[in-house]
Amino acid sequence: MGHLTVDRLVERLADQRRPALRRATAHEMSDRVPFDAPEARQSFDALLARLERDVLPFTARNDHPGFMAFIPTCGTFPAALGDFIASALNLYAGSWMEGAGPSRLELVVLEWFKQWIGYPRTAAGTLVNGGSVANLTALVCARENLTGPNDARSVLYMSDQGHSSIVRAARIAGFRPDQLRVLPTDSAHRLRPETVARAIAADAAARRRPLLVAAAAGATTTGAIDPFAGLAEVCREHGVWLHVDAAYGGFAALTERGARALAGLHLADSVTLDPHKWLYQPLECGSLLVRDGAALERAFAVEAPYLSDAACRDGEVNFGDFGVQQSRGARALKVWLSVGYFGVAAFRAAIDRALDLAELARRRIAAERALESIAAGELGITCFRRRVAAGEDEAARVNAELVGAYERTGRGIVSSTRLNGRYAVRLCVLNHTTTAADVEDVVDFFAYTGVREAGSAIPSAA
Repeated sequence: MGHLTVDRLVERLADQRRPALRRATAHEMSDRVPFDAPEARQSFDALLARLERDVLPFTARNDHPGFMAFIPTCGTFPAALGDFIASALNLYAGSWMEGAGPSRLELVVLEWFKQWIGYPRTAAGTLVNGGSVANLTALVCARENLTGPNDARSVLYMSDQGHSSIVRAARIAGFRPDQLRVLPTDSAHRLRPETVARAIAADAAARRRPLLVAAAAGATTTGAIDPFAGLAEVCREHGVWLHVDAAYGGFAALTERGARALAGLHLADSVTLDPHKWLYQPLECGSLLVRDGAALERAFAVEAPYLSDAACRDGEVNFGDFGVQQSRGARALKVWLSVGYFGVAAFRAAIDRALDLAELARRRIAAERALESIAAGELGITCFRRRVAAGEDEAARVNAELVGAYERTGRGIVSSTRLNGRYAVRLCVLNHTTTAADVEDVVDFFAYTGVREAGSAIPSAA
């Protein structure tokens, strides 16, 4: 069964004819995969055939070189085999007693992450399923270490470019909507320290308790990077926890220009990183690092008599005490295997190549009179659109039609967003499979493809 599964996976991954996305309606999927559970045994071959016919075709192919929508999650096969090993052996990574090997691998992988962003060795961390849980874990960690149980006076701060998971984390952690301040950003979509300082001062004067500032190292819409040094200075002055959501952009620190752009990241009290983004790990793999290494355990460890046999000795770590999961798989295997197989230099080169391709996109967009830049962005993200002489509603309609038309070509996929009330096409280069020709294809399509506007074709710029 294992040989058959791997062989078919390799065949599927090697098939370059698959489009970047194939959709299916709920009605079509209900016909293909009904709710009825099989009473009798079925052959494994037949089940694999069903998957290949009725399930796997109707997915996004995130490793497609033309997949430049959202933030792609383009994995590597050695990492996938790490997941396979962890699942096949059902490895547990919640306590040292039951998983000394996997726990040691997790410590090693987290040490890599700490070194890459400039954190001290005394920092601690944990691997989680993604950035959303990492952000939630950071918020609870900050609360438990600064104020203890929920204080109705506590206030959280984020920018208007912050990720929706920050809002969700606040809701899950029991903060009311009026305890979350969404602050405006500057013309480059960055959260300014002076903006935060004014908001904190106003809340302190109103006898509220400023608790946490959530900054971004690669905002999802534009890739914007907030000024960490200035924000850290404001937070230190007022006793506020600085958390940086670097789920998208954090691993750019592996490159020289990425490290320059992320200057000051090491000053944050906690940092979210997503290895399933720019470290090319399969879903799911997120992480949280906390500068004060003891803070995670202080926030989450709970004594339970039924776990007394698993108590740690000197140098041991129970990762079940570092977050919300007691039952947790061995996510470090895939990171360790893939980084070991390729070497850090290969990941650095892949990130650098993505940054180069994003710059290519920006230059091409600036050179095309049929296109306008909405946000040049940072890292691998840029936002643009086709110029339309009519109003915003018509511009949004035309560009949305182009987004859909490009997807239907099967050559790739981009996504959309809104910035300052304006519809924007959003291109994100992350995949290690993407080439200059793929980026050129997107720009050419949006610059030269005719669409219908008020009953007539938009002329190409040619």
